[in-house]
Amino acid sequence: MTSGPQVADGTALLGYRTAAGRWTLFAMALGSAMVAADLTVASIALPAIGREFHAGVVQLQWVFTAYTLTLAGMLLVGGALGDRYGRRRLYLWGVGLFAAASLVCALAPGIGVLVAGRALQGAGGALLTPGSLAILEASFQPADRGRALGTWSGFTGLGAALGPSLGGWLVQAGSWRLIFLVNLPITAVAAWVAWRHVPESRDPQATGRVDLTGGVLVTVGLVGLTYGLITGLSGGWSPPSVLALAGGAALLVTFLLWESRRPNPMLPLALFASRRFGVANAVTFIVYGAVGGVMFLLPIELQQVAGYTPLQAGTALLPLTFIMLALSGRSGALAGRIGLRPQLTVGPLVTGLGLALFHRISPGGSYLTEILPAAVVFALGVACTVAPLTTAAMTAVPAEHAGVASAVNNDVGRVANLVAVAVLPPVVGIVGSAYLDPHRFSAGFGTAAFIAAGLCAAAGLLAAATMGTAGAPLAPAVPMHCALEAPPLRPGPQPTLAMGADS
Repeated sequence: MTSGPQVADGTALLGYRTAAGRWTLFAMALGSAMVAADLTVASIALPAIGREFHAGVVQLQWVFTAYTLTLAGMLLVGGALGDRYGRRRLYLWGVGLFAAASLVCALAPGIGVLVAGRALQGAGGALLTPGSLAILEASFQPADRGRALGTWSGFTGLGAALGPSLGGWLVQAGSWRLIFLVNLPITAVAAWVAWRHVPESRDPQATGRVDLTGGVLVTVGLVGLTYGLITGLSGGWSPPSVLALAGGAALLVTFLLWESRRPNPMLPLALFASRRFGVANAVTFIVYGAVGGVMFLLPIELQQVAGYTPLQAGTALLPLTFIMLALSGRSGALAGRIGLRPQLTVGPLVTGLGLALFHRISPGGSYLTEILPAAVVFALGVACTVAPLTTAAMTAVPAEHAGVASAVNNDVGRVANLVAVAVLPPVVGIVGSAYLDPHRFSAGFGTAAFIAAGLCAAAGLLAAATMGTAGAPLAPAVPMHCALEAPPLRPGPQPTLAMGADS
């Protein structure tokens, strides 16, 4: 038996094929898949939400970003709280908060309440997601952990993949409010199974106070930065916008200073002493920002310009999802044989080409000639890029820091998404009610697609110039990103996983 956190209530470690193991895996995968789906499901509903509330682009940006803001800002804190006070307990609190927030979103009388509900959803997700991963690591026998975590990762990725299609079907079948109401029975099942079947666990090595100050600094700093960018670029640089932007930036700098002085920091800044770790995160920021900005606008383009129904818009992107799920694991294996630089050069270039091809979407255009080719090229590029990019970040630091390196890399991608969604629409002229004008929106979307393509190309060139020797292979087994990454489970080496899907 490996050392590390043990099941706190004395329950024997679980086997993958046992009834207790399956119940535990089901509860953890269900909760994490729900959180992952809510990252993508709302994008399909944005036009319907905008029409009902007479909302502009700025308000729709907040519906999308409020969720990611709190999820990204509180993820590391959520993991630390679970380690100290009980992972099942924090998982149940997270599920309960997520359910309550979903009900707030479903009953929201206005756009402000909906945005607040989305922020609470993200906070709930930040409590339950790291706990779910840590529960599996602590509860399963060492021989079964890789399989359990791989299954967890696959279902979490599937939740994110099916989010747009599910959202489109619910919006078309009834109302956008159904995309939040559907969470209530899911959370009820997840909570009941976790309460009845999941053993409690803690990390006996987790000592000292939880870094709540750091969590508040980074979360409020991201809120200020995002608010300043959205309002300043969309409506002019008024004193509140400038103050929010400056205040957010100051809080993020304060967060870095705070972390540099803590003996056990939530964000170990020493990781960035590795050039490859810094480059990997720079490429992550550029690529994820470019992709996130276009993916925010694409569902609106399909509905408002191409004339797709919400269901058609959601299912139009399914080929993209299936290609990424099928090829990402193989992409990681290929990087282990040929090294990182070839894929991190070619992958962003192909991703950028796919994004540029989306500009061809037109009213009444053919799916087979306009959308499918772009989706396929884009998916091939992302599948080629993401697994090696995660691997580059995790293998650039000592093995005992692999978990936190993965969490940092994931949060860099989320912050890039936040910044892109705040900046890209106003830069290309999509402000106010522009999304209701198909010609104006289409022109802005085309420009956004080309800007994103250029950013991806720059990321590929950066990787080519700085990532190191092209032919240096990696060790054959490299930990892969999960669809929703969690903080490190404990200090010390993490179990090496060979996951079948990466996202």
